[in-house]
Amino acid sequence: MRQRDSARLLVINPANQVLLFHFRHKGDALDGKNHWATPGGGLEPGETFEEAAVRELFEETGIQVEAVGSSIAERRFAMLLPSGETVLSVERYFVVRTEGEALSREGWTAHEVRVMAEHKWWSVAELRETRETVWPEKLVEMLERV
Repeated sequence: MRQRDSARLLVINPANQVLLFHFRHKGDALDGKNHWATPGGGLEPGETFEEAAVRELFEETGIQVEAVGSSIAERRFAMLLPSGETVLSVERYFVVRTEGEALSREGWTAHEVRVMAEHKWWSVAELRETRETVWPEKLVEMLERV
C-alpha cells in the first residue's frame, strides 16, 4: 500500500474556534459520504510537512504565514481516496492562530471546489455535541492541548 503524507492545520480564530471544511462527495469512490475536516493536503515531491502546511494553508484559506511550529500530533490510518485507491495516510497536525475569519477560495483546485461545500468555525463545545462526522476523531483532545 502506498503511503500518502499530508499536513493538516488547526486554524484557530481569536474566539478559540477551529476552522473546518464540509466535504460532500459526489460521483467519485466516496460518493454520498460527507464529513467535516481540517484544512490541509498531501505533500508535493521534496516538500517537508512544515512546507506543505504553509502552502496548504495559503491555498485553502488565503491565510499566509512564514512558518508553522512543530507538529502537535500524528495520525496513521488506511484511507480510501476519491480515485478509489486505498493508501496509508500519514497526517501531521500544525496549529496556526489567526487574527480574523476572512478566507479566500482563490487557491482551490477543481476537486476542492467540487467537494468542499462550506466552512464553519467550531467551538470545542460544538464539537463535543455534534452528531456529524468530524475528522480527525480526536480533534477535541488536540484542541485541549493547544
